[in-house]
Amino acid sequence: MAHPSLSKLLAKDAFPEVASKHVYERRLDELQRRILLIQQGVFLTRRRAIVAVEGFDAAGKGGVIRRLTEGVAPRGVKVVPIGPPSPDEQGRHWLWRFWRDLPLPGTITIFDRTWYGRVLVERVEGLAKKAEWMRAYREINEFERLLVDDGVDVVKVFLGISKAEQLRRFEERLRDPYQQWKLGESDVRARRKWNDYVEAVGRRVRADRHPAGALASRSRGPQWYARVQVLGITARELARHAEWLEARLHEKHEARDLKKALKQLAG
Repeated sequence: MAHPSLSKLLAKDAFPEVASKHVYERRLDELQRRILLIQQGVFLTRRRAIVAVEGFDAAGKGGVIRRLTEGVAPRGVKVVPIGPPSPDEQGRHWLWRFWRDLPLPGTITIFDRTWYGRVLVERVEGLAKKAEWMRAYREINEFERLLVDDGVDVVKVFLGISKAEQLRRFEERLRDPYQQWKLGESDVRARRKWNDYVEAVGRRVRADRHPAGALASRSRGPQWYARVQVLGITARELARHAEWLEARLHEKHEARDLKKALKQLAG
């Protein structure tokens, strides 16, 4: 993350905006088309990619992931929601459940919350001993290095939000019967430890040896800015897959060969 102080950034309560809904929808359409090309390139080259989405509660992770996936072929993208580890997972190394869901050749995996939970929620809530979460900084860097060295593209984003805006969105969820399920006691408990979470995120960012992209969500109103920023970061980091596909589109001889083969089958 380029910001030297996460706490100062979040306290500004004045994140950038998208000029209008029309501008947002136009940009979103452009980026979703680009993401589709990227997915097709990943599929055809049998490469693998990960998009790791982290963020504060109510920062808009679900909306971002929905926009990332709604324009692509479902079989080529897998969304993995990360919650508390099951009893089976607790009996193994804490990274095991992430290894289990790594992308297959030709696919993209999107993690809805990630291995960073070890040094965020598990650290702040006392679910991991100090020695365990301190060791996790090194383990996370080594895990990501192994992925990159094995040819996996890893895109990481963090959705920030101001404390005041988080409260507003919590209250908005309580008023909406269709959104109430998103708010629980754990969210309220975490809010009481806001400063601890900000410090934990800042420390993790400083320890990150493989940064890919990070941003802050818009502070109030529509979450347009965060959505186009995440799609833009993803498109930029995975651009080579779209470029590969675009180059192939100019190779007309393959299309002619396919056309000839189809005619022979029809005959």
